[in-house]
This record gives sequence, C-alpha cells and structure tokens, in this order.
Amino acid sequence: MSTPLKIDFVSDVSCPWCAIGLKSLDQALANIGDEAAVSLHFQPFELNPKMAPEGQDIGEHLAEKYGSTAAQQEQAREMIRARGAEVGFDFAMGKRSRIYNTFDAHRLLHWAELEGKQKELKEALFGAYFTQGEDPSSHEVLLRVAGEVGLDTDAAAEVLRTNRYADEVREREQFFQRHGINSVPAVIINERHLISGGQPAAVFEKALREILAQTA
Repeated sequence: MSTPLKIDFVSDVSCPWCAIGLKSLDQALANIGDEAAVSLHFQPFELNPKMAPEGQDIGEHLAEKYGSTAAQQEQAREMIRARGAEVGFDFAMGKRSRIYNTFDAHRLLHWAELEGKQKELKEALFGAYFTQGEDPSSHEVLLRVAGEVGLDTDAAAEVLRTNRYADEVREREQFFQRHGINSVPAVIINERHLISGGQPAAVFEKALREILAQTA
C-alpha cells in the first residue's frame, strides 16, 4: 500500500536551482515508485517582487544584489549549466540576458493547479525562460506556453487580463515567508519536513525514504 506524501515545492520560475531541484525530485520520486502516493503542489515565491516591468540585465542585477563580480557570475553559470545537464535540463545561458517580474506567472500557475495542469505549466515556464531565453512576465509568452500544455488560452487570458488570484498568491507567499522560507527551492513534505536547495536526486530520495519509514 502506498504511503501518502504531500509535497509543497516553494519556488520561482526565474530560479535556476528550482529547475534543477524539480528535475532531481522527479528522479527521486521515480526511484521510490509506488511506495509513495504523491500530491505535488507548487507554491509561489518571488525572488524579485519589486522588479520593474522591463526587467533588469542579469549581470547588473547580480552585482547589485549579491556583489558578485563578472568572473564569479561566470563560474556560477557554469556550475548551474553542468548541474542542469546532469539532470537533463538545458540551460542556454547565451539566450538569457535579463531577469523579470514573475507575479503574473505565479497567478497563472495558481489557476493551472485548479485546472490540473500546474506541473506541466511550471516545467514549460522553466523551459521558456532558461532554455529559450523568453520573458516570463510577457502575457504573450505566458499565453503561448499555457496553450502548449493544453490549457484554455481564452481562460488564461482572462486570468492575466484581470487581477484574478492575486490575493491568493500573496497570501501563499506570505504564509511560507512567515514560516521561515526565505530562499528557494524549499521542498516541504507533509507540512513538517523541509529539504532546502536544488539537491541531487540521491539526497531527495534518502530524505523521502526516511520520511516514508517514519510515516508508515
């Protein structure tokens, strides 16, 4: 009999380690197989909630936010690219030059969960930004990606055109911040156990098996 596992994956679509972490988590869950009955929920987190609509050059942003030099940024990019390749995710660093506001993407993801397509949309948004270098704040991009994963684009357009789900997304963001989540990815199991960061699949699998053993 499968043991229930509720997984809240707190993340931002502009977070490279979140894309890596999701791929690693998928591998871990595939290894665990039928031992767990998983319900996966993507929760919103904005790395840059005050980002202007036009976005900002990535190099400039990282220097301002973290004080990192061009050499340090290049080293980090190579580490991310290599880790992505290990889990089957393509970071096309040359295509991505700006960082953007992601609030509307989170509103669309909230709606996509109600439609049963949240994971598909999340993965497609990671691909649009990190692999294709597209703007995840662009309604045109969001609508196209929504359509590609089988969501109703007229309904998606209505969500984006209005302020729908804004309050729900902010409430979720504030909830996790109040509970100490200030960096992502943060993977919360059964509302009790926290796994932080874009861990390798083996780390996720070990933690999940320990939780399953405690829960069974």
